[in-house]
Amino acid sequence: MAELALLQVVGSEPEAEVVIGLLRSEGIQAMARTSNYAVGISDAASSGAGPREILVREEDLTRAREVLEDQQPV
Repeated sequence: MAELALLQVVGSEPEAEVVIGLLRSEGIQAMARTSNYAVGISDAASSGAGPREILVREEDLTRAREVLEDQQPV
């Protein structure tokens, strides 16, 4: 099984879905999981709302970063 690497933490599930869709359109497998980044902030972490970690295969990390950088406004 491939090792997973943290690509980015985003603020919400919908934002995670956008990022994952972009990565998949470039042939990069990705997944999201609830982040513990929100622990202690209200009850966002326990409610399922709040930050999500975007994970990719370790060998895809550099390419995934390039894809996201290409989407940044100049």
